[in-house]
Amino acid sequence: MRARLPALALVLLLLLAGCSSGGTRDDGRITLRFQSLAWQEESVEANKALVKEWNATHPDIRVEYVQGSWDSVHDQLLTAFEGGEAPDIIHDASDDLADFAYGGYLADLTDLLPARLKSDIPRRSWETTTFGDGVYGVPFLQEPRVLIANAKWLRQSGVRIPTPEKPWSWAEFRRITERLSGRGKYGIAWPLKEPVSATLNLSLSTGGQLFHRGANGKVTVRFGEADQVVPRTIHAQAGTDGSASPTTLGSGGSDTLPGFFGGRYAMVPLGFSYRQQIVQQAPKGFDWQVLPAPAGAGGLTQGVSPQTLSVAEDCPHKKEAAAFIDFLLRPPNMVRLALGDWMLPTGRQALSDPALRTSEHGWATGTALAEHLRPAPAQTVRGYPEWKDKVATPALQEYYSGAIGLGALRERLEEDGNLVLARYQR
Repeated sequence: MRARLPALALVLLLLLAGCSSGGTRDDGRITLRFQSLAWQEESVEANKALVKEWNATHPDIRVEYVQGSWDSVHDQLLTAFEGGEAPDIIHDASDDLADFAYGGYLADLTDLLPARLKSDIPRRSWETTTFGDGVYGVPFLQEPRVLIANAKWLRQSGVRIPTPEKPWSWAEFRRITERLSGRGKYGIAWPLKEPVSATLNLSLSTGGQLFHRGANGKVTVRFGEADQVVPRTIHAQAGTDGSASPTTLGSGGSDTLPGFFGGRYAMVPLGFSYRQQIVQQAPKGFDWQVLPAPAGAGGLTQGVSPQTLSVAEDCPHKKEAAAFIDFLLRPPNMVRLALGDWMLPTGRQALSDPALRTSEHGWATGTALAEHLRPAPAQTVRGYPEWKDKVATPALQEYYSGAIGLGALRERLEEDGNLVLARYQR
């Protein structure tokens, strides 16, 4: 049985979170609390509009919109779960669900979701929210990592422009960033303040796996040759080649945009949704385009952690909560959510919508990459958050900065990392 917070702490939690008690009212009307992590203005508007439309057509099942934050969602949800006051419908990302699912905080949606929704979303996306025998979230939005390029700079350089059909190899990408560099300018700016997910997800393109599950079900880390292609390329660009700006290695994606707009970097690897910031912030006349990330032995494959919608195990109205999720993710509504967040929908019908197939703002390049997206390597690995924060993040940051070599990186990822994972698998 889960531990419960003392009554006073629970009252404070409710006051801080601004939560209502939810549940069923005296008049029989059901109230569900939907915590959304939408933060971009268009996305918040789309979510609130859909909630309003639901409430207008479902007078007996009212949904309350609760604003959450990506910055604190894991700790906030953990506290809410422990206090027995979690939102009924939970917006999160698939790589944050494993411990909540195994901990019994999320409802198994296997028998709650309609066949329409199950069949519309590919199996590879469902794998991101399947833990053991249960499905603990509906994956609905995802974004590939792409190269945002200064189109004028690339045209004038004469380099081959990659397409999803003919992408750059990692070796060609390295040569081209060298060619684009010089006189204080760089071919690439890697924003690697959070280096782990970028490194692991892009390494699927070279056949990297890193996490290996044995016959006993336990996971161990092995940093093999295929796992090393992407980090070695970045290390060389920032170190020996001088084609990657060393000052952006500790930056977030948004931090690189002023230098990109100012003509300091030819390309920046960013998530697909960053296009909205570029549209809003780029100087008038700035010519940019979306390119696919480089491909390796695994083709254009890369890992993603889709945004998800889950139902709390403590929710007394799971059937109604699942019905709201079904409404929210009907194909036209999924398109509205995708456009609002500048991301790709997981649903096949929504993905085929002409609004997401236009060449404007690189939508067509993104949708062409959708079939290559796979579950991020760490999706079902228990202990991954601690491994990432305490071992992998500092080790990769030191490697990319040149403070340690590849041997030391491998030793820390494997030896230190496996000690962390072992504690979660006893």
